[in-house]
Amino acid sequence: MTITITAFERSPDRGRGLARDMRVRWALEEVGEPYEVRLLSFKAMKEPAHLALQPFGQIPTYEEGDLTLFESGAIVFHIAERHAGLLPVDANARARAISWMFSALNTVEPPIVDQSLARILERDQPWYEQRLLSLESSIRKRLDSLSAHLGDADWLDGTFSAGDLLMVSVLLRLKSSNILDEYPSLAAYVARAEARPAYQRAFAAQLAVFQAASAG
Repeated sequence: MTITITAFERSPDRGRGLARDMRVRWALEEVGEPYEVRLLSFKAMKEPAHLALQPFGQIPTYEEGDLTLFESGAIVFHIAERHAGLLPVDANARARAISWMFSALNTVEPPIVDQSLARILERDQPWYEQRLLSLESSIRKRLDSLSAHLGDADWLDGTFSAGDLLMVSVLLRLKSSNILDEYPSLAAYVARAEARPAYQRAFAAQLAVFQAASAG
């Protein structure tokens, strides 16, 4: 059965690999599964056909036969469980990798996303500077702990896993700021992940969509 995912027809990240379909593309490339992409306009994302797949009108979605999933973390988890390469075989190591998946999305990502939204939506508000300082403080607390855990290791828990895939996907949102540069071990961690052939293929595929939309 062919896997079909949805993605932005014209991504607001300008093809920088930050839209959440990138996580799913990357996971599928890591496990060697082919997939098709159905591109959606912002208007189409709010129409009944897509809302039947994604109740909140977002991307990505995942369709395979009679299975439909939404939420990028859940989709990556499904891919990792169904195909070898993203979760360890050892039960304890597997459980730890899953913990890192949840940590990436529930602990590390929220203040990073809030910072991005504040820069766009709250810049003209009187509380903007204080809000930004508060968010940056929260981000640094998370990165302090993450950096201390990673140390000199290549990956979070031995070999590369879905935990690393999601964590790096989150950290990539900091590349436009200087915060990540304050943590050399984390910057190197992100660079290692970006150098993986599967990441490169996924990034190129997402960038090609933006370039085609821009050319049109």
